[in-house]
Amino acid sequence: MNDDQRDAERSYYIEPMRLEDIPEVSRVERRCFSNPWPESAYRRELRNPEGNHYIVLRQRQESSIEQATVAEPRGRLLLLPLLRRPERRVTDPIIGFAGMWILFDESHVTTIGVAPEFRGQGLGELLLSTLFAAAIRRDGQWVTLEVRVSNRTAQALYVKYGFTRQGVRRHYYSDNGEDADIMWSASLRDPDYRERIEELRESLFARFRDSGIEIEMRDS
Repeated sequence: MNDDQRDAERSYYIEPMRLEDIPEVSRVERRCFSNPWPESAYRRELRNPEGNHYIVLRQRQESSIEQATVAEPRGRLLLLPLLRRPERRVTDPIIGFAGMWILFDESHVTTIGVAPEFRGQGLGELLLSTLFAAAIRRDGQWVTLEVRVSNRTAQALYVKYGFTRQGVRRHYYSDNGEDADIMWSASLRDPDYRERIEELRESLFARFRDSGIEIEMRDS
């Protein structure tokens, strides 16, 4: 494997979900969850952009890494990999997705998923952090979600981001009748909480840099 291939494998970007992404999102979702949404649900959601926000996480392929000519001060030219804002490549596979409903001042996270082989890198946290940023841009006050009572890994991430358990939905999951914990964030209009969310985001991106992982945000 050459250096460009290694760079591509550790290079990801987030962008808005589009209608043409739905079949691939569904394939990934079926690998993540035992009760995936039908494709028609995503089509319905994406037709109402004012009431929701959906994003996809893509792995940049080697073909997406372009070359740019950069001038040094003394006039010598260098060829450097251009990892910022390459042209969109439809061959870049979707490896994760997330979304939320937006109703008045509440942002309700509906789904977050990362393909199994890409877990453990902080990409699920990246998707959650990106939803927080979108909720703040839309002047939301609260973020809420449901999580399986058995999903301790997800619960730990949500607690890290200031969620607390506020109730339970009995037999919420249709595949096995499992209960869901109802979790709410602190107020996004609290300056101290906003600062904490920003610190978590900065720490996450620092970890990506230290690990050699390239992340790009495309109007997400």
